[in-house]
Amino acid sequence: MSGPRHRCRGCAADLGAPFLDLGPTPLANSYLKAEELDRAEPFYPLQVHVCEACFLVQLIVVQTPEAIFGDYAYFSSYSTTWLRHAAEFAKSMGARLALDSRSLVMEVASNDGYLLRAFRGEGIPVLGIEPARNVAVAAEAAGIPTIVEFFGVRLARELAQSGRQADLLVANNVLAHVPALEDFVEGLRIALKPRGVLTVEVPHLLRLMAENQFDTIYHEHFSYFSLAVVSQLFARHGLSVVDVDELTTHGGSLRIHARHRNDPTQASTERVAAVIAAEKRAGLMTLERYHAFAEQVRETKRALLDFLIGAKRKGHSIVGYGAPAKGNTLLNYCGVRTDFLDYTVDRSPYKQGRYLPGTRIPIYPPERIAETKPDFVLILPWNLREEIAGQMASIRDWGGRFIVPVPRVEVF
Repeated sequence: MSGPRHRCRGCAADLGAPFLDLGPTPLANSYLKAEELDRAEPFYPLQVHVCEACFLVQLIVVQTPEAIFGDYAYFSSYSTTWLRHAAEFAKSMGARLALDSRSLVMEVASNDGYLLRAFRGEGIPVLGIEPARNVAVAAEAAGIPTIVEFFGVRLARELAQSGRQADLLVANNVLAHVPALEDFVEGLRIALKPRGVLTVEVPHLLRLMAENQFDTIYHEHFSYFSLAVVSQLFARHGLSVVDVDELTTHGGSLRIHARHRNDPTQASTERVAAVIAAEKRAGLMTLERYHAFAEQVRETKRALLDFLIGAKRKGHSIVGYGAPAKGNTLLNYCGVRTDFLDYTVDRSPYKQGRYLPGTRIPIYPPERIAETKPDFVLILPWNLREEIAGQMASIRDWGGRFIVPVPRVEVF
């Protein structure tokens, strides 16, 4: 008997079988309190499909956005690297677009106001839109006006009718979180002024596959994008991609610049065509590349387990640094629990005192590492390895070493 039929959220074509199965996994940001440890956790299939018609890589939606983002555990301001990234973007775009007190910068999925604070500091009016109420409260406390709602056509129309359209509309690392892509992108079109600029940052599928970043796949990331797919999606809603920046953030991302199709003020740069050509050369428009990636993922699991088993047999102690969503995909897929990892630490007070979903590894403040002096520290947010290695350089004092699992197991 065949399984249920699912349709591509990009082009509505029928989806075939998944090319990658990461096993049943809890929601990546569903951190547990101590009193929840004696309860069963819900696990959901974590299976990745690619549409054979438009090559959008995607998960089947197994949980509603309201359940995932209603009370959110990720606060952007706890990463100094991300704050620096935001400040540099604000300075660059403020100058590029000559933004001033008559402008409006609007951010969709504005989190705790980390980015908009940089624009507000320059006297530029800002507006955040953030569906997670607990995170929006932190933004409001920092003086960032924030609408607590999910973004789409309805909200965009309300904003436009009240005279609030953006000169600069920002959507950083949110497109992957959207199950209804067509409604969301149409909302972006409506919320953008006729001569406004839209910038969207997405982890680049090309880098995800080339660097073996399978742990960035989890249930709240419904889609995984190439520039070619985003360009087609935007074009269906009257938006033209006019430029792209290749970034190092999140293991390799794209910052996509777009305008209304009928805005003649900026033509497309050569970088857009160059990135799409690189994606085609890498095989992102062929099914064979996706099946090869699945074997890369399986080999990464074997390599990490080989290292951990060997280290534990030698009597070494191993702990984690960070409690990111990507770490929960990695640990659950590899079956790493407290038999390998004594605990992990995180700078976020929201996560401290809780337990990782699925693996139930306890989360402590970073000071715990100096108290227990482990032999190895597994960096789970490997995209911040330099920041974390600098912050935790004192582990060298007792001979401790760092481990990163992606793109391959590395000890340093």
